[in-house]
Amino acid sequence: MSIISRFAPSPTGFLHLGHAFSAWTAWSRADRFWLRLEDIDTTRCRGEFSAAILEDLAWLGLDWEPEVRVQSEHFAAYDAALRRLAQRGLLYPCFCSRAEILRAQAAPHGADAVYPGTCRHLGDAERAAKIAAGAPYALRLDMAAALRQAGPARQFFDETHGWTIAAPEPFGDVILARRDVPTSYHLCVVHDDALQGVTHVIRGEDLRAATHVHVLLQALLDLPTPVYAHHRLLTDAAGRRLAKRDQAATLRALREEGADPQDIRRQFEEGRIA
Repeated sequence: MSIISRFAPSPTGFLHLGHAFSAWTAWSRADRFWLRLEDIDTTRCRGEFSAAILEDLAWLGLDWEPEVRVQSEHFAAYDAALRRLAQRGLLYPCFCSRAEILRAQAAPHGADAVYPGTCRHLGDAERAAKIAAGAPYALRLDMAAALRQAGPARQFFDETHGWTIAAPEPFGDVILARRDVPTSYHLCVVHDDALQGVTHVIRGEDLRAATHVHVLLQALLDLPTPVYAHHRLLTDAAGRRLAKRDQAATLRALREEGADPQDIRRQFEEGRIA
C-alpha cells in the first residue's frame, strides 16, 4: 500500500526541533508527502513564518508535493462542510464568553474547555433574537446528537492500539467555527486529509486525543478515515515538551550556528535526540 502523509504546521513562529522531528517522521515513511499551512487564525499567523517553514524544511533535506495547501485561501470549502453538519441539525450557536467557557472543567490537550451546554437548549426564537442583536457567537457540535447519528461508523486503526472506536465525549460540544475564525482546526484537518488523499496521519502523541473528534467528523461528513500513528515528543533538559512558547531552539537558529542538517536527520533516525 502506498503511504500518503503530510505535515501541517501553523505559521505562528519559527519551526523548532520538535516540529522538525514530526515532519521528518511523516516524510521518512511516506511515498507521497504533502505540506500544508494551517493558518486559519489570520491574527496570529504571519507570512514571514510561512516562508520560513518552507525554507527550513528544505534546508533539513525534506521535499514535498508541488502544491502547498494554504488553509486561509479555502474558507469557502470549510464553510460548505459546516453547512452539511448544520443541515443534519448538529450545530448550534453558543453565545457564552471565553471567560465563562474557561471557568468550565479543562478538556484534553488541544481541545476547548469542556462546555456545560448552556446554549444547547435555547429556543430558535431566542437564538435568532441574539444573532439579530449582534451578539457574538461560536458554532458548536452537539456531541450527543453527533454520536447518535454516526453510530458504529467510528472505527479507526491506531498503529499503537489497533482497531479502536472513537470516543470523543470528553471533548464535549467542540467549537467548529468562531466569529473571528470562521472554521476550526478539527474541521479543516479532516477536510484536507480527505481532499489530499492522506492514507496515514503521522503526528505527535499530544494529538492522539484529538483523533477521536476527527474520526467522528469523518463519519458525519462521509470522509475516509486514515490510519493513525502518534510518535514520541521531543523534550528539553527539564523533560518538558518542546514548544514555541518556551523558546525552544529553532531550525533557523541552528542553521545560523552552522548545524549540519544531515546530522540532525541521522540523530532523529538513531533516536539520539531526546
